[in-house]
Amino acid sequence: MKLDILAIGAHPDDVELGCGGTLAKEIANGKKVGIIDLTQGELGTRGTAETRSEESENASKILGVSFRINMKFDDGFFLNDKTHQLKIINKIREYQPEIIICNAIDDRHIDHGKGSQLVSDACFLSGLIKVETKTEAGVLQKAWRPKQIYHYIQWKNLKPDFVVDISEFMETKIESVLAYKTQFYDSSSKEPETPISSKNFTDSIIYRARDLGRLVGVEYAEGFNVERFIAVDSLFNLK
Repeated sequence: MKLDILAIGAHPDDVELGCGGTLAKEIANGKKVGIIDLTQGELGTRGTAETRSEESENASKILGVSFRINMKFDDGFFLNDKTHQLKIINKIREYQPEIIICNAIDDRHIDHGKGSQLVSDACFLSGLIKVETKTEAGVLQKAWRPKQIYHYIQWKNLKPDFVVDISEFMETKIESVLAYKTQFYDSSSKEPETPISSKNFTDSIIYRARDLGRLVGVEYAEGFNVERFIAVDSLFNLK
């Protein structure tokens, strides 16, 4: 399956929080989008790997992605090493995305920055013809390097390098996030409080998007960071 965009998150719900509106917008524009979760989020204080799996499936239906898979790396303990890089390279070559969107370059949770670097390194290595990987059927895969790698913004208020207008897709983003019922604010929940289970955090999803939108003259926006300069054909391509 050839993809336009492959979105990758260290945990189920990272993608929805970071770029759910952008993915919904691109899908509405006819782009083919897939999601890969690196871990099952099994170390999360609330919920279980099983509930997160069910929630991620529901969130995927809301966004309308073509597929979603989980690499089942160890939550909290996966490494940016050859073993993990080769597994990501295998998926990059299988789906041949034009664009990859992945975790924040720097963030509160150690898996976010680690996952970001893992995916970035795998994207580079995936373009090297002497790095060999095979399909499940044993067929040698062709080298493939995405044209662009973008990083969504998570807990920390990083300054974005560009933003995407998601005004028409903010409701879809919120719906996909709240599909993770065990993770976010629920006044009736008896589970321990976490940094993301407060009403303040849920509200912050909206006011961050609204503030980024305010700064560029739209209602809601999502911000992204890049690893290299963005080039445009004309000054008139910028909003």
